[in-house]
Amino acid sequence: MESGFINHEQIFSYLKSARPPDRRELDDILAKARQLKGLDNTEAAQLLLLEDEESLAALFAAALYAKSEIYGKRLVLFAPLYVSNMCNNECLYCAFRKSNDQITRRTLSQDEIRRETELLVDRGHKRVLLVSGEGLGEAALTYSLKAIETIYGVKRGNGEVRRVNINIAALPVDAYRQLKEARVGTYQLFQETYHYDTFRRMHPEGPKADYLYHLTAMDRAMQGGINDVGVGVLFGLYNYHFEVLAMLQHIRHLEETFGVGCHTISLPRIEPATGSDISLNPPHAVTDTDFRKIIAILRLNVPYTGMILSTRENAEMRREAFSLGISQISAGSRTNPGGYSSNESGEQFSLGDHRNLEEVIRDIVSHGYIPSFCTGCYRLGRTGSDFMDLAKPGLIKLYCLPNAMTSFKEYLVHYASAETRATGEELIAGMLADIPDEKTRETTVANLAKIEAGFQDICL
Repeated sequence: MESGFINHEQIFSYLKSARPPDRRELDDILAKARQLKGLDNTEAAQLLLLEDEESLAALFAAALYAKSEIYGKRLVLFAPLYVSNMCNNECLYCAFRKSNDQITRRTLSQDEIRRETELLVDRGHKRVLLVSGEGLGEAALTYSLKAIETIYGVKRGNGEVRRVNINIAALPVDAYRQLKEARVGTYQLFQETYHYDTFRRMHPEGPKADYLYHLTAMDRAMQGGINDVGVGVLFGLYNYHFEVLAMLQHIRHLEETFGVGCHTISLPRIEPATGSDISLNPPHAVTDTDFRKIIAILRLNVPYTGMILSTRENAEMRREAFSLGISQISAGSRTNPGGYSSNESGEQFSLGDHRNLEEVIRDIVSHGYIPSFCTGCYRLGRTGSDFMDLAKPGLIKLYCLPNAMTSFKEYLVHYASAETRATGEELIAGMLADIPDEKTRETTVANLAKIEAGFQDICL
């Protein structure tokens, strides 16, 4: 078995020897977690075994503390932009797999990508995640580079996309250099499952069947100059205890090798996908309670890493997840190429949250969170280890909260209904007192006034 830096034997050893912590042990582990320096594998394995309501409540409270200390009440919003569902892989859980004849295939032209981007910009989005199946062969990189250029080139009145993240197949180092030059933001690629035998069983054919090449994609991305990378597991393919510890191994490998771990973790659960029996009956289905536990444990283990929840989950679960550690969510999503202008081609999976962007924003605001469209840190070079240098001492609070306010103000001025604008303005006014530095607070008030007067893209 060639599983690279994912040490299966070590993980199974942790899980075999682990036992649920008693109350005193749990208090000690959670007290350590509140120092915001992470936990070791033994402690993580113990937390994975928590089952009783009292212990889970204590775990969730610690996760809320960590989330609040680092991210405050901010929630970053983005939209996926699917450009192709052509694929050469046979991922058994995915509607895009090569042999599935139950969906309509489509690859968007650059004009169609431009139109999809215009629709997202007209709704107020500033961040886009470019997603493509692995079906374009050698033309895939050229197509993706042109798509990034097309998206960045869209200007619509007061709107534009200011950050393009990308989720495409594993690539060689030189390809990542080209993506970096094209101003790609975060490069995402999910291992789906870190368990070697399960990975091989779920990916019987196609380029993705190479476990090691897929696993080491983040190494090559960082070698190519992309210092913001995002990992993820498709929960439900294998035992979630193993997957969490394996993901932490992956993150620590990146930290030890490159001095910085992943920028984001995505937490998708298997949802029904057309033509996939496995998606309808996941071999290791994760319950809602266990999913909450996973989110909280990851927040405590990697407190400074962004955590993403997509519209796979329903509105109620997404709402609960805000207090458990989630810091980024997609909104108003479509998972098929051309999905924002039509619904003709096949979706990758079923959505759990069908609300549009403004409906999601109203819900976020009603629960005391501030939607953020900010991309300032990325475009000012505060990425990778530079971001961590700011985040770990807590200095990021002097940037992120003010920038969330100004970017949200842009949305309220240019895109929101009167009702949404009123509640949003009230939230911003109430949160000004949360800015710890008086000078920064005064600057923020001035910047909010500038946006009201017609200025755009103001950030600290």
